[in-house]
Amino acid sequence: EILIDGKPTRISSPEAARDLGIAYIPEDRGQQGLIRSQTISENVALANLKRLVRGFMMDHTRVRSEAETAIERFGIRARGPDQIVRQLSGGNQQKVVLGKWLATNPRILIMDEPTRGIDVGAKAEIHLLMRKLAGEGMAILMISSELPEVLGMSDRVLVMNTGRIVASFDRDEVTPEAVGTAMTHAASQGHAA
Repeated sequence: EILIDGKPTRISSPEAARDLGIAYIPEDRGQQGLIRSQTISENVALANLKRLVRGFMMDHTRVRSEAETAIERFGIRARGPDQIVRQLSGGNQQKVVLGKWLATNPRILIMDEPTRGIDVGAKAEIHLLMRKLAGEGMAILMISSELPEVLGMSDRVLVMNTGRIVASFDRDEVTPEAVGTAMTHAASQGHAA
């Protein structure tokens, strides 16, 4: 069941989710989050095509402007909006995915393994961006298999097993032991871990 502002919501397509103010940053940015052979501008525009098309033509000035905004806002290290995404580091590619979805002005950001496969410096930058966005009022749902990341970044931790929530912890009560116990208990109740 999905509730937004306390009201049950049905999501039938990615477009419907976007229209509800939900953005999703996938775990596999290279295969699902980006078209790596295209430019930063083209990638940032992908989630906003309706807004960036005038008649039958793409508004290239607005596309470029949104890419420049993403580069500045997220500190993307690139030569400019026309750089091909596959030429960027993993952390900078992840920032392009963020820029693409945050250009839709979401209220809810779902981040699946947001720092997988990026170096320590880029991981710290992504965490800083997440804190900043949360501080600005955005709801962030982070899915992570890295327990230190979960404990360090979360206000609330939910342990899930086979699609069900098996435990819930507030920031001040969550510990590695409590999460481990919840996972072990779920596994011992006949659920896969």
